Amino acid sequence: MVEQAVNIPDVVQVLALQLDSTWRRLSDAQREEDLEIFRRAVLQPGGAVRTLTYTTVGLRADADLILVRFAGSLEALEESASRLLSAGVGRSMRVAHSFLGLLRPSRYVKRPSSQEQALVTGDRAAYLIVYPFTKTHDWYQLSREARQAMMNEHIRIGHDFTQVRQLLAHSTGVDDQEFIVAYETDDLAAFQDLVTALRETEARRYTLRDEPILTAIYRPLPDALRLLG
Repeated sequence: MVEQAVNIPDVVQVLALQLDSTWRRLSDAQREEDLEIFRRAVLQPGGAVRTLTYTTVGLRADADLILVRFAGSLEALEESASRLLSAGVGRSMRVAHSFLGLLRPSRYVKRPSSQEQALVTGDRAAYLIVYPFTKTHDWYQLSREARQAMMNEHIRIGHDFTQVRQLLAHSTGVDDQEFIVAYETDDLAAFQDLVTALRETEARRYTLRDEPILTAIYRPLPDALRLLG
């Protein structure tokens, strides 16, 4: 089967927001109004930013709502974020984590399949696992052939787990990490098996940082906002 060309946006942001617990003490009417104002801000006219919503309410101490945001420019993301943080319940949120990256072709995958195009193609899976990732200096001192050989093993193992889809964004030079790694799956046990298998590979020794790991549940926007309170 020939893979279809995908029109991939330029910039991605993973924005993890923590809600101030005092907001939940407001009246029902005030909370409903705040949520509706925030909802309209997310669904901004013109569609400059595409947003996927995930929840971590009670699952993490530092975040309640995770927004995966795609745009054609960094300016569009910034202007949208400004609106969100000043709209309704957004005024009671703080940015707990923000990862920025550019969506560019991989150096190691010549023909990406739909499995390597999570979040930008296909239907949403139940769970999102996303984290910043940085390689060691020693990795970049290896030959291109040595790196490709290790990545071939990495890719082969990933293809054994068809229940898991991945998206890689490039952050080198534009954020603290080198990559944003995101996975979609309906099967957390299969994902855990994948991670275990990857940690047994030679490439693992060249990992410098791969945390915090944010595990979240996909929710359509109205359901995500309802869970906030």
